[in-house]
Amino acid sequence: MEKLRKKNSLNGGAFLIQETNFSDIFIPEAFSEEQMMMAQACQDFMDKEILSRMEEIDSMKHPDLVPSILKKAGDLGLLAISVPESYGGLGMSFNTSMLIADIIGAAGSFSTTYGAHTGIGILPVLYYGNKEQKEKYLPKLSNAEWAACYCLTEPDAGSDANSGKTKATLNPEGSHYLINGQKMWISNAGFADFFIVFAKVDDDANLSAFLVEKGFGGISMNEEEHKMGIRGSSTRQVFFNDCPVPVENMLSERGNGFKIAVNILNIGRIKLGAGVLGGCRRVLGLAIQYAAQRKQFGVSIDSFGAIQAKLAEMAIRTFACESLCYRAGQDVEDRIEALEGEGMEPAKARLKGVEQFAIECAIAKVHGSEVLDYVVDQGVQIYGGMGYSAEAPMERAYRDARISRIYEGTNEINRMLMVGMLLKRAMKGELDIAGSAKQVAEELKAVPDFPDRDFSHPLSMEKSALKNLKKLFLMIGGQAANTLGEKLEEEQEIMMNLADIMIEIYAAESTLLRAEKLFEEKGEQASKHQLAISKVYLYEAEEKIRSVGKEAILSFTSGEEQKFLLMGLKRFTRYGEAVNPKELRREIAAALIEQGKYFFFHA
Repeated sequence: MEKLRKKNSLNGGAFLIQETNFSDIFIPEAFSEEQMMMAQACQDFMDKEILSRMEEIDSMKHPDLVPSILKKAGDLGLLAISVPESYGGLGMSFNTSMLIADIIGAAGSFSTTYGAHTGIGILPVLYYGNKEQKEKYLPKLSNAEWAACYCLTEPDAGSDANSGKTKATLNPEGSHYLINGQKMWISNAGFADFFIVFAKVDDDANLSAFLVEKGFGGISMNEEEHKMGIRGSSTRQVFFNDCPVPVENMLSERGNGFKIAVNILNIGRIKLGAGVLGGCRRVLGLAIQYAAQRKQFGVSIDSFGAIQAKLAEMAIRTFACESLCYRAGQDVEDRIEALEGEGMEPAKARLKGVEQFAIECAIAKVHGSEVLDYVVDQGVQIYGGMGYSAEAPMERAYRDARISRIYEGTNEINRMLMVGMLLKRAMKGELDIAGSAKQVAEELKAVPDFPDRDFSHPLSMEKSALKNLKKLFLMIGGQAANTLGEKLEEEQEIMMNLADIMIEIYAAESTLLRAEKLFEEKGEQASKHQLAISKVYLYEAEEKIRSVGKEAILSFTSGEEQKFLLMGLKRFTRYGEAVNPKELRREIAAALIEQGKYFFFHA
C-alpha cells in the first residue's frame, strides 16, 4: 500500500509542474493476459454481430436489431465490465472498461448505443444509487434485460445543463414526484426501458436526478431524429407529462443532480477518448490496404511520399491518443485502489478517483475526438473519389466521427473547463502553479544554462524539450493570471490557447514516456518505430504550442513585457531545429505498409 500511495502522489494536472518517470505510467502493451482475452471476446463479437452489418444497422429498417445486439453484448458481460459481480457485472478494473470501449469504438452507430447504456445509463446508478436501487436496477441493466438512456439535455439547456426547465412536483400524498418537461437528443430513447431524468424540484436552483421506468407512464416521444452520422443509433425527443415517479426513486439527494451529471460526464469524457481508438485503427488499416491495392501511374499509391506521410501521421496521432488515454485511465484506477485501501466506500472511491483526474479526462476527450476527425478525413483523402462514395467504408466513418467533438460537452467547453479546473486547484493550493511560474520567470532573467544530458539515451533531447514546453506554459499562464486576474476566465480565446498547450504537453509527454518505457524494456532496435513516433509527435506539438503561445502572448501583453515573453517563447521552443520529420514519417510508413496494418497495439 505504501508503494501505491507513493505512485499516486501525482495529482490531476500536476504533469504541468512535475516530471513523471516512465516506470510510473501504464502503457497498453502491459495489459494482462486476462484483459486481452476479454478484448478478444469483444473483438469476436464485433466481427460477428456488428462490422458485417453496419449498413443494416444504419438503415433502422429492423427496430429490434440494435436491442438484440445489445442483449447479446449483455450475455457476454460486455455491458457491465466494472459493475460488481454482486449486481450482475464482471467487477473488472477501470482500465479494462477503457479497453472494451476502445474496441467498441469501431462499431459506428452501435458505439453510441453501447456508450449511452454502459456509461451515462448504468454509472449514475452504480455510483450514486442506494443499496435498494442498485439491487433493483443494476442486474437488469447489466444483462440488457432493460436498456437505459439519460435525459439531461433540453432545447434551451445544452452546455448550460443546470438551466433546464423540466420540473418535478411532489403530489399531495407525498408518494410520487410528477415530472413535466421536454428532453432532446436522447440516445437509446426509442427502445429504452429505463430513463435517468434530471429535473428541478419546485423552484430549486439545482437539478435533481430520478430513476424512471417506462412503465410508470406519462412518457411520449417524437419520431427518430435524422442525423448526419451514427444513423443507426436511436435519438429522440422525450416528453414527460405528469410522469409519476416514486419518491424512493430520487437518485442521491435533492439538488444533487448537477453534481451527478458533471461527475458522470468526467467518466464519459475519458471513455470517449478511448472510444475513438478502435475507429482510428480500423480506418487506418483500411487506408493502408487500399493504398497498397490502388494503382496510379503504374504503381501502388503507397509508394508516393504524400500518401506515406498521411499514413504515418494517422498512426502517430493514434499512438499518442492511446498513450495518453491508458496512462490517464490507470492513474484513475490507481487512485481508486488507494482510496479504497484507505477505507473509502467503493462507489465514492470511483467518483473521487475520476474527479481527481478530471483535467486529464477532458484532455482525453478533446484530443481523442480531434484525432479521430483527422484520421477519418485523411482516410477519405487516401481513398480519393471512392472515399466520397457510400459504397466504400470511409464515407460512413467520416460522418460518424463528427459527433465526437460535440458529445460529453463540446470541445470548446472542455478546453475552458480544463483551464478553469487548473486555476481553481491552483487557488486552493492543490497545485503550486504560481510558485512554479515564478521560478520560470526568474530563470528567464538569468543567463541560459546548458543542462547535462545523457547523449547515450535516444530520447535525451526530447526529455529536455518537454521540460521547456512545460516552462513555456507556466510562463504564459502565470503572466496571464497575473495580468488579467479573475478576468482571465472571461478571455475565452486565451483560455483556448492555454488549453491547447496543456493538451499537447500531456499528449507529447505520454507518447514520450511510452516510447521510453518500451526502449528500456526491449531495447532500441525493437522500439525504433515507437521512438520515431515520439520524436515526430513532440516536433509537431512544439510547432502548435509555438503558434498558439505566440497568439496568447500577443493577446494580453504589449511593450517590453511582450518582448520579454516572446523571447521566452523562442528560448523554450528550439527542439524542432534538430528533427527531420519527413524521414521519420517515411520510416514509420514503411513499417505500416510492410505490416499491412497499424501494429503498435491491437486490442
